[in-house]
Amino acid sequence: MALAEFDLIQRYFAKYAPQQAQNRLGIGDDCALLSLPVGHQLAVTTDTMVENVHFFADVDPTALGHKLLAVNLSDLAAMGAHPFAVTLSLTLPHTDEAWLQAFADGFIGLAKQQGVDLIGGDTTAGPLTLSVTAMGSLPQGGALLRSAAKVGDLIYVSGQVGNAGLGLKIKQGWACSEPDLPLKAMDKPHPRIAEGLALRGVAHACIDISDGLAADLGHILDRSEVGACLEWERVPLSAPVQEYIRLTGDWRMPLIAGDDYELCFTVPAKRGDLVPAGCYCIGVIQAEPGLRIRRAGREETIAAKGYEHFF
Repeated sequence: MALAEFDLIQRYFAKYAPQQAQNRLGIGDDCALLSLPVGHQLAVTTDTMVENVHFFADVDPTALGHKLLAVNLSDLAAMGAHPFAVTLSLTLPHTDEAWLQAFADGFIGLAKQQGVDLIGGDTTAGPLTLSVTAMGSLPQGGALLRSAAKVGDLIYVSGQVGNAGLGLKIKQGWACSEPDLPLKAMDKPHPRIAEGLALRGVAHACIDISDGLAADLGHILDRSEVGACLEWERVPLSAPVQEYIRLTGDWRMPLIAGDDYELCFTVPAKRGDLVPAGCYCIGVIQAEPGLRIRRAGREETIAAKGYEHFF
């Protein structure tokens, strides 16, 4: 017999005790009740994932639960916000209890790891569609914005790019000698919460890489009314991505492929020693509009364009 809506919520999502003091009331009433420390403001983000648009129908539900939460936490990380609460809305074609348990394990597992409470949401019937709204707090006026990059800033990324893009190519049939890292990067990204918090008061501008490094850095350039030049040799690439480039010649892939969920941020040169360990300096902000890359002694323009849902 199919689970009723409230039984589903209680069995898989409502049994976890809140971890954050500012979540005064969670699942069980018409609304959740939240409070913020004095001098702080609320950061809110929402993402929706649709079957066969954002994920394959045969995706591991544990990985899907993890990724659904991770992509929202990544947005908060890009703002320098401390995540504390999320809501979850599920549109399900049917109630598969094994699938729901695995999905909840992935979602709640990451929530516990990051100290985030599930405080509400909704369930309904229909094509498989998953939505999260995530909330974080940060000191008043302390948000990292896309519009704050300055000429002369150094450009950094928090980790390797192109792994998730290669993972997608592997799922589509590319034969990779080391598939584990790219597939894990695609299925279970790690939100850079600690790095985002460490960048408050250090970085000028920040964004998470969801649509590809070129596209998302392009958003910073547009909002800040500046340009940039990247140094190809400094872009951090894994061994599987380097192998892919060597075999195909497609060196642009790690710059335009999405789903990395690393942070891309700009920092004044005098604060370079304050950048968190493990981040890579890959270029500089310039006055001339546009995005350029210097490779093999030559400079060329890159189109700052990523994935578009409606084209």
